[in-house]
Amino acid sequence: MSELACYAAREDNSKGRIFGEPQPEHRNQYQRDRDRIIHSAAFRRLEYKTQVFVNHEGDMFRTRLTHSIEVAQIGRTIARALKLNEDLTEAICLAHDLGHTPFGHAGQDVLNNCMKDYGGFEHNLQSLRVVDLLEERYADFPGLNLLFETREGILKHCSRKHAVKLGDLGRRFLEGGQPGLEAQVANIADEIAYNNHDVDDGLRSGLIATEQLKVCELFSDQYDIVSRQWPDLSERRLIHEIVRRMINTLVGDLIANSRTKIDQYQPADIDTVRSLPVPLIGLGEEILNKHMELKRFLRKNLYQHDRVQQMTGKAKQTVKTLFEVYMADTGLFPKDVQLRLNKEEDIAGASGRARVIADYIAGMTDRFAIAELERIN
Repeated sequence: MSELACYAAREDNSKGRIFGEPQPEHRNQYQRDRDRIIHSAAFRRLEYKTQVFVNHEGDMFRTRLTHSIEVAQIGRTIARALKLNEDLTEAICLAHDLGHTPFGHAGQDVLNNCMKDYGGFEHNLQSLRVVDLLEERYADFPGLNLLFETREGILKHCSRKHAVKLGDLGRRFLEGGQPGLEAQVANIADEIAYNNHDVDDGLRSGLIATEQLKVCELFSDQYDIVSRQWPDLSERRLIHEIVRRMINTLVGDLIANSRTKIDQYQPADIDTVRSLPVPLIGLGEEILNKHMELKRFLRKNLYQHDRVQQMTGKAKQTVKTLFEVYMADTGLFPKDVQLRLNKEEDIAGASGRARVIADYIAGMTDRFAIAELERIN
């Protein structure tokens, strides 16, 4: 790792772990977090969770796992350029979707609706529950016992009602502060990755076409350059070349604009970053407008496409039915889940039961949820 800037996260200014542990022998603390995330069951299950297309729709489409790896690659590039902590950035990027339900945002929306009388469901908060509580791997503590800075980055969004229960971790959502720069990088690396790679998957699926995308400046700028330079390029290579150049444009602008803002505020350390009224990592206005134009195009033409809506309609019904059946008959669970459900129900009644059921459904892969619905119906 290159020399870190004064405003980067480092081991000597970390807020530490919930449970104290000896120093790792052959790696640093943030590498330990990254490795624990990679070896977690929740991370492996991302291979079979929807990004845009339901997992069984095709082997070539991105999943939550491939998306998370792509986010980490973009995040590390940005972190290195800004002299931030690459290992922490990578850990946050790899963990940011651990709490996502099967069937992507459709599954999250319907599970939140099912949980409306029991505290709701937020996938970022669920990612934190996964690493703090639900992963069962270590003898000395529940969850993965990650560093504060990793957990801070995972919690990208949080409602006020939940933030008040999270102590120092939730304070920024109540007081208007910022997370560390590594968390800010991971946040925008996520947006860069999914916008551009959804272009790739959308074109591959045939649901959108290059002619449609030319209304987006970010795409058309690169399309014109690539088409002039390689007029005989195959469609597949043309698309890849355009997408990689769009990502490079966004990453380059993000680094340059973020350097300007860092120079403007001159933060002395990570705590100064947290106290600022605005984030320091972000795109310049011109490129941001092009980025948002592309995002709006994808929402209208891909995410709201009839075929995608048909898939998500079935997905929503699957999650809703699973929740309702489980709430009515708690004897359907494996023994370990049943024991936990009984314990939580004794403590919190129906809310405790619902939370365990939400944890169980959120941990499912697409294919397991479909198979489970067939089993219990």
